[in-house]
Amino acid sequence: MKRYQFKTTINCGGCVAKVTPHLNSNREITSWNVDINNPEKILTVETESLQQEEVKGIIEKLGFKADEITV
Repeated sequence: MKRYQFKTTINCGGCVAKVTPHLNSNREITSWNVDINNPEKILTVETESLQQEEVKGIIEKLGFKADEITV
């Protein structure tokens, strides 16, 4: 299992609602969460097969920034 974290511009409930159907419908994403209470709006994604750049691309296609965090 791969676990990636990103600083994002997903900063409110409306933003989370926008990304939810896309992340939930992606069969390669096993779980995800956005901590909108964290000042850096941390998105955590767990996946079996996606690469970090692929997850970043999904978020950016939805209109949000995603900067990788090295864990």
